[in-house]
Amino acid sequence: MAGVPDAGSATGEVGGPSPQVGRLERVIAAQVRRMRQAAGLTLAELAARSGISKPMLSKIENANTSCSLTTLARLADGLDAPVTSLFRGADDQREAVLTPAGAGARIVARGTRVGHDYTLLGGLRGPHKRMEAHLVTLTERSETFPLFQHPGTELLYMLEGEMVYGHGEASYTLRPGDALQLDGEGTHGPQDLVTLPIRFLSVVAYGGPTSDEDQPGQASWPP
Repeated sequence: MAGVPDAGSATGEVGGPSPQVGRLERVIAAQVRRMRQAAGLTLAELAARSGISKPMLSKIENANTSCSLTTLARLADGLDAPVTSLFRGADDQREAVLTPAGAGARIVARGTRVGHDYTLLGGLRGPHKRMEAHLVTLTERSETFPLFQHPGTELLYMLEGEMVYGHGEASYTLRPGDALQLDGEGTHGPQDLVTLPIRFLSVVAYGGPTSDEDQPGQASWPP
């Protein structure tokens, strides 16, 4: 194999990124170091596995050089990982949304007129919005309950009170600390509000990107 690796260990590594280095080189450097250490490999061991010399690996991990496609392929082989894993973190910064206590958007729907309060937790938008969470508070009993049906998987987590919740032909009694995960395609909804007030989290995860015509807000909560 070309490029006989040098012997040695990963101890005593020095140096840092050059002021002229690009962001991509820094990302690759951090990924190679992280993956090597996670695999329990020294520089010398990764050199032997990849066919890249130890001095070159040190330069790569310190972002002091740019990698050719051949070098990237050898690194991936040596780390037993796909080449794409070396670029994680190289794309644009990902979005995060903080919803302070009590600041979630209240959603007005049929249930809000009978003591059913729905608070949206978080507000990620765009084609990759695949999860939505609501804090649901029920303070009044109702004679009739709507049935829900939607794409994806839903998780209910009870915080307060007690209720009987139906999914398909089955019924489940939920108390604080209980969790119910269900297939959203099956009809589901509350059947009996045993102990009020009732508070629970409803988290719906969708299988893929959503469109404007299929927004997560159309799922189980609110009705």
